[in-house]
Amino acid sequence: MKYMLMFVGDDTEWTKFSDEDRKKAYEEIGKWWGEQAAAGRIIGGEELKPAPTATTVRRKSDGKITITDGPFVESKETLGGYAIIDVPDLDAAIELAKGWPPLQTVEIRPLVESRE
Repeated sequence: MKYMLMFVGDDTEWTKFSDEDRKKAYEEIGKWWGEQAAAGRIIGGEELKPAPTATTVRRKSDGKITITDGPFVESKETLGGYAIIDVPDLDAAIELAKGWPPLQTVEIRPLVESRE
């Protein structure tokens, strides 16, 4: 079954890391990602640029469209990246998420299977 893991955290936390700590964190993430990809569990995904780089397009109930800088929600925690995984079931997805090295919050959502 395919799921999306959404990695949620506070962008400002990364700015508090020393260069050495940031490098170590990325090494741990790279190791985890490489192991999961090699095992065929991760089939796609990317890191996202920080939340302030987002642009949000909203259609209001009156049909008017607004475009604003920044993420959809005003929140300290934002989506930092995602992975598309293919595992047997939700329990396997949870085990995979529990191993995410900088475990802050990982939201797991099943993907909609083909509607054909």
